[in-house]
Amino acid sequence: MNKISMLVVLLFVAATGSFAQQIDFSMVPYRSGDKWGYASPDNKVVIQPKYAEAGWFSEGYAAVKVGSKWGYINKAGQLVIPAKFTVAKSFRKGYMPNSKDNGGDSILFAGASLQASGYEICINSKGVTLSKCPAIPENSVAENRAPLETVMQQKTYSLPNNDGLFDKIENDYKIAGSDETYYIAQKGSSYGVFNSKFETVVPFGYSAIKLVKSGGNQYLKVTKDGKSGLLAPGGQSIIEPSNTDVTLVNASNNAEYVIVQHDGKSFVKDINNKDIIDKGYSEIVYDDGGFVVTADNKLKGYYFLNNTYIQPKYTEVKMMPGGRYLQVRTFAGKTGYISPSGSEYFVE
Repeated sequence: MNKISMLVVLLFVAATGSFAQQIDFSMVPYRSGDKWGYASPDNKVVIQPKYAEAGWFSEGYAAVKVGSKWGYINKAGQLVIPAKFTVAKSFRKGYMPNSKDNGGDSILFAGASLQASGYEICINSKGVTLSKCPAIPENSVAENRAPLETVMQQKTYSLPNNDGLFDKIENDYKIAGSDETYYIAQKGSSYGVFNSKFETVVPFGYSAIKLVKSGGNQYLKVTKDGKSGLLAPGGQSIIEPSNTDVTLVNASNNAEYVIVQHDGKSFVKDINNKDIIDKGYSEIVYDDGGFVVTADNKLKGYYFLNNTYIQPKYTEVKMMPGGRYLQVRTFAGKTGYISPSGSEYFVE
């Protein structure tokens, strides 16, 4: 009865990351005025602020800027590679067969540049230019760790239209644990969902129905009278269509959240419609590990998934890779780092 032909296109999902190397969180870049040093996680200065800029430690080294050039220090605060680079990236492990630099195949290296153009070379932990850049483990590159996702590019359906149930089928899906197929269809100007038994699952009364996926789960984003809501794939209501918009989020803790907007404000609920952030903000955006919240005065704060909250008082907020610290920009326009408890690793 159900003859369905479809064209499936496989696409790689791109995932980018600023840090492919392992960040060492045992020392935090610390700013005093315009000078940078390092502090312990409990915010005690361990390397006095004297650098123009400072990067995070990785593999025992950190890039620091002295004047207009970059060099590298060790965890004792010693400048072990002179400040002579226009670009100095973090150290990481690479592979170079029979490397003379360390007597083995594994080697520490960093990307750097001696030229104003930024043309990069690779250096070893002594600051010596390598004859070639080492290979890196394939899985250490974020793009290569991304799963292959199946994207339905085009579908053509051929179904008997029982009693004129629909005019056009837009999409289809299955529910885990069931062999039943569900069809999102259009009838006139209305949308609904029926199953392969031609039973109506979602009544035709919505102006739009879109299948949205979160991790291994799927939901129906519905629109009615210009308002949006969310349904379970079986048609049960999760969030009533009374919002300007709803955005499904699959968070790093594998929990699912929904950013809802109404009355000019944004809120966050979990997938069971329980309030997570019930105070309205002008904007809420998911950022790996939590939500960046923007107040009416445009200042930003952060809501962690463990319910820790940073009040909006920064002009920019971004989660650092690893989820342990936030990078912020202060009202004075300067960069700094803060912990989830709100401890600031800077003084103005």
